[in-house]
Amino acid sequence: MKKYILFDHDGVLVDTEPWYFRAGARALAAIGVTLDQERYLRDMSLGLGTWEQARAAGVDERVIDRLREVRDAYYQEYLRTEAIEIEGVVEVLAELSKHVRMAVVTTAKRADFEVIHEHRQLRGFMDFVLVREDYEHSKPHPEPYLTALRRFGAAKEEALVVEDSSRGLSSAVAAGIDCVVVHNDFTGTQDFSQATYRIDTLGELKRIALG
Repeated sequence: MKKYILFDHDGVLVDTEPWYFRAGARALAAIGVTLDQERYLRDMSLGLGTWEQARAAGVDERVIDRLREVRDAYYQEYLRTEAIEIEGVVEVLAELSKHVRMAVVTTAKRADFEVIHEHRQLRGFMDFVLVREDYEHSKPHPEPYLTALRRFGAAKEEALVVEDSSRGLSSAVAAGIDCVVVHNDFTGTQDFSQATYRIDTLGELKRIALG
């Protein structure tokens, strides 16, 4: 049995990743650049993102800086208006919280995280949350998960990571922590061959974590 569960956020606890992609695509469309989803997912697995395709199309960095603000505004609009719940998450966290300590380790920015959880219950189950501003090197670097282990005072063998992207899986593997990958339609084509476990829904996590 594991003592600590470290949850990725986007795509695991809330269904936000397609909306982040759509916000970036909408921002780039305004300057005539089409954001290809397949390439975006490949870039994402390397810790890159929306703006790699813009740079490849010759877009100036000053324009990208402006578009980043536009993308962020669109994304927060989606977060406030679209359905991003994942069925059963609250129930799973409530059950797990009786047996293990939990934290969120996310690449989400603090401002976006606050919008998402302004009226949701998920934070109440967590000992702490690490957002993008809380560490220097983002996933796939191991620093986010190593930072969480230090916060808990936990050994890597005592912890379990829950992810949905190959970038997050690589971060967990580099940190030496067993990783469960939960299926997500948006990231489902990525390489998860290094995962310790694969599950279809978060409800299956109880068997792994508490077994």
